[in-house]
Amino acid sequence: MQIRVNETEINIDDKTTAGDLCAKYKSDADIIIQNGHIVKSDSKITAGDSVYLIKRGEKLGEGEIKYLLTARHTPKVAKRLAECKMAVCGLGGLGSNIALALARMGVGELILIDYDVIIPSNINRQQYYIDQIGMKKTDATHENLKRVNPFIKYDMRDIFIEKSNITGLFDGCDVIIEAFDGAETKAMFIMEAARAYPDAHIVGASGVAGLGSHESFKVVSVGRNVSLVGDFEAEAKIGRGLMSTRVTIAAGIQANIAVRHVLADILED
Repeated sequence: MQIRVNETEINIDDKTTAGDLCAKYKSDADIIIQNGHIVKSDSKITAGDSVYLIKRGEKLGEGEIKYLLTARHTPKVAKRLAECKMAVCGLGGLGSNIALALARMGVGELILIDYDVIIPSNINRQQYYIDQIGMKKTDATHENLKRVNPFIKYDMRDIFIEKSNITGLFDGCDVIIEAFDGAETKAMFIMEAARAYPDAHIVGASGVAGLGSHESFKVVSVGRNVSLVGDFEAEAKIGRGLMSTRVTIAAGIQANIAVRHVLADILED
């Protein structure tokens, strides 16, 4: 009968136990996951099971990470993402979450830009930790993403983006993602990036504050190469702050647009 062990398809006989798999495929494993549940070595294996054999605290190598991503994403998707170059501009509530999603997806190269320092109020929605307060966001983001996927090329840039320096920042990027806070900065950046990089896809966000329904979010195409996410109304102000739940949803949509753009000729839908 056929099963999967650590994402590899194998054939076994119908009397095989989880312990037998450990002995043959990973003798130093001390955790056995069978169909999503921790089991003991005497657990009986049945056809179609998915088994993971894990050594506690083990760090996977680059080859193993690539193999697991390929198994999850399918070879075509994993290869295309590994060949991509994307930029995330602003590493706050939107950007820090977007960067994390793209690192988990295995995007090959990420340009990550911010000039700010983590302050206590950032912790309510941004992908940082209490012991990182006071760090530069570029340094903390790099530290966190390397724990997720250390085999991506990270280009960390601690700079302030303004109209005069956008041209030349994103050469070779397939997707450029806007993740700033202020409405004026967002509008300026999207306009200039779309003009300077007509062959890249620009993904922005507007109206993600508060605790309004996620069902109010829309994705709107602007011109030839811009997509905007949000409800386009709920700006941050006194009494309506930026909240983790809603900001994270918007960030996920932005990241998904970016990934779908580079996979457009592969996706079946």
